[in-house]
Amino acid sequence: MVTNRVWRWTGGIVALVIAVFIFIVPFAFMVLTAGKTKQEASALEFSWPTQWAFLDNLVTVLSARDYILVRAFVNSTILTVVAVTIMVILGAMVGYVLQRRRSRWNPLVNFFVLAGLIIPPAVVPTIWVLQGVGLFKTLVGLIAVHVAFGLSFCILLFRAFVASIPRELDEAAIIDGAGPVKLFFRVVFPLLRSVIVTVIVVQAVFVFSDFTYALYFLPGDENATVQLTTYNYTAQAVSSWNLLFMNVLLITIPPLIMYIFFQRQIVAGMTSGAVKG
Repeated sequence: MVTNRVWRWTGGIVALVIAVFIFIVPFAFMVLTAGKTKQEASALEFSWPTQWAFLDNLVTVLSARDYILVRAFVNSTILTVVAVTIMVILGAMVGYVLQRRRSRWNPLVNFFVLAGLIIPPAVVPTIWVLQGVGLFKTLVGLIAVHVAFGLSFCILLFRAFVASIPRELDEAAIIDGAGPVKLFFRVVFPLLRSVIVTVIVVQAVFVFSDFTYALYFLPGDENATVQLTTYNYTAQAVSSWNLLFMNVLLITIPPLIMYIFFQRQIVAGMTSGAVKG
């Protein structure tokens, strides 16, 4: 008994130390570098700044290139809200239908859902399709790309959770005169709260933090997203590490806040369908 307790405490301490080195130390280094002057930041040392220039660096980054970071935050916010909203609604509807209604088309639909998780995105064919429909270099086109590539994950989560909802609720709602749309949005959808929060947080962080899709499918300063603003300092990175780290710090804060406040809901949504279904 004592041995088990010692091993439990030892394992907890080791895990805590590893977490500190993996997450806390890099974040602290980023904050310290963002508060240094150009000369101090160029050394890339993990040290306390001799002269804090945090506010000056913040103002410089926000006002750089005619406030491109502010425009990028607006673009990324619109992109994230619209894409995640579509993924939540479509993912919940498809997951509900796949779980509740059995037909000969289910294996084919399941194949395409799994294929969406396994097959990697193809850049050139996607650009060709977007050009064909006139959505290349548009925010709508990038929203469609994120929805297409993220929908499979959402469907699997919603389908697993719907399996834990008793069918008697559906039958009772139908007896009371509820149609398919009213049954889903009035009865089933409110019960998906935990998995909805999980999908919102996970997909919002992914969409907001995406670099590759925005780089390939939405080029141009007027369409810049927050991750692309790091290019502002790549040409002068040798002498402007403080501005680069300040930019990275600003675009890291929103996803970090979401994970901190919704970590329990994320775990609940991930494990909600593990018992039944």
